[in-house]
Amino acid sequence: MSSVKKLGQQTYAFTNPPVFAGAASVVGPKEGQGPLGNQFDLVLQDSLNGEQTWEKAERKMLKESCQGAVKKAGLTPSDIDIMMAGDLLNQIISANFTARDLGIPFIGLYGACSTMFEGLALGSMLIDGGFADYVLTAASSHYNTAERQYRFPTEMGVQRPLTAQWTVTGAGAAVIGVQGQGPSITHITIGKVIDLGVKDSNDMGSAMAPAAADTIIRHFQDTGRSPSDYDLIVTGDLAAIGRALTEQLVKQAGYDISKNYTDCGILIFDPTQDTHAGGSGCGCSAVVLTGYLLKEIIAGRFKRVLGVGTGALLSPSSTLQGESIPGIGHGVVIDAYNLGG
Repeated sequence: MSSVKKLGQQTYAFTNPPVFAGAASVVGPKEGQGPLGNQFDLVLQDSLNGEQTWEKAERKMLKESCQGAVKKAGLTPSDIDIMMAGDLLNQIISANFTARDLGIPFIGLYGACSTMFEGLALGSMLIDGGFADYVLTAASSHYNTAERQYRFPTEMGVQRPLTAQWTVTGAGAAVIGVQGQGPSITHITIGKVIDLGVKDSNDMGSAMAPAAADTIIRHFQDTGRSPSDYDLIVTGDLAAIGRALTEQLVKQAGYDISKNYTDCGILIFDPTQDTHAGGSGCGCSAVVLTGYLLKEIIAGRFKRVLGVGTGALLSPSSTLQGESIPGIGHGVVIDAYNLGG
């Protein structure tokens, strides 16, 4: 028997759309100096966040954002049924240790930089299915931890090519639930892993763009909607190069998204900040969503948003072994209709 909630091949429409009950964001100094700097709940004075290592600093950011989201929702950790979170570090240690401290039943996620939207998609399924009343979703990244793991320790001062992106130092968390005052998640489109053979770990935008485009195209096909049905279409962390490629690929399929499409990796930094192509990392879409986009939707500036969390599914081992970089993109529709929109 086919699912009554499934539209087409990869999209699901919720009968009881989950509501954003609370959200919080924590960012590093560079992110605080960017165009969205005044939107975030906490801007760190330095990248160590009062800790001895960057890894511990990232963990602290994630914990602070989770606590902030739960508090804004008017809840306590004991009210949360399930926590879903992830990061870029081996064995998602930022999320694991944060879940240990919070004591919430935990499902660890790894979707690379798509993790925040992956969590929102899965959490929405749990709520719409009646398996949970409140789900906490979160993701984090840190420039220094990611560079050390995937490329070169920043102490080495390795020159970065212009295609490279700057991993966002930040953590974002959101509580979604059966009730609340925020906008709703009405649809999700689960992406497929797409790999067109890009091998350069300093050009992740090109690696992820085909997956982002595939999810956007599939969403339109499954729902029968067009780009004009959305006030904003935003990808997670393709930055300038990946954004341009995605726009081209989607246009080849017959959909022009040029008028209302941007990327979180473009929004978070100013070109004068020398981030080259733009922002990336699990924290990129997490903090732009929780610190900026949700506020814009609540304020009525966006009525309906299609967000596509994007991720480059590489590891240090796969890169050293000459493997290409698979990409993924998960779509989430955020709608303000329950706010009177």
